[in-house]
Amino acid sequence: MPGSRRGRVRSETARHAVLEATRDQLSECGYDKLSIDRVAAAAGVGKQTVYRWYPSKSALVAECALEGYFLADSIAVPDTGDAYRDLRDWLRAFAEHNSEPHTASLFRASVAATADSEDVAARFHERFIGSLEEALAARMRAAERAGQIQAGSSPAVVAQALVGGMIYRVLNRRPLTAGAADELVDAVFAGIGQLPGAVKLA
Repeated sequence: MPGSRRGRVRSETARHAVLEATRDQLSECGYDKLSIDRVAAAAGVGKQTVYRWYPSKSALVAECALEGYFLADSIAVPDTGDAYRDLRDWLRAFAEHNSEPHTASLFRASVAATADSEDVAARFHERFIGSLEEALAARMRAAERAGQIQAGSSPAVVAQALVGGMIYRVLNRRPLTAGAADELVDAVFAGIGQLPGAVKLA
């Protein structure tokens, strides 16, 4: 019926307004100071509406994570045939994206929310961390098949080291620079034994 369709559109519009307001509040204030009252006011809805949809702020943050309101889609990992170059370029792109104050603030708020709720942690991993690790691990498996890293280097562990190293810098408010990305790739490749003949760029 036309009337019911219009009602669903209005509800969906309000829901997105709530999620956008949550994202903005997290960026400005962080997770600890996230306020349902301020979210409702910014979204132009009653706070009881927000509580009806999301009984806690962790549930609200979980929905934001699942809907992709916090962080951009994963940056694609290139495959030029040179694993060192590909991982270096990927980490540089990751650093550039997450060095923006707004993005870094959302990242820290997201991680704080994961400590407060297993559901948020699961959704954050599903939406962001897990996809990053899998993309990097797939690239490392290709590098292993090409003989660019030692056999048995555990691509999943290498991926976790790369992602974890960059997240550590975000959480500790340390600069995310191209130099930091290069140092991390150098350290990882030293550990997995870059083989002779693999190209390493200055």
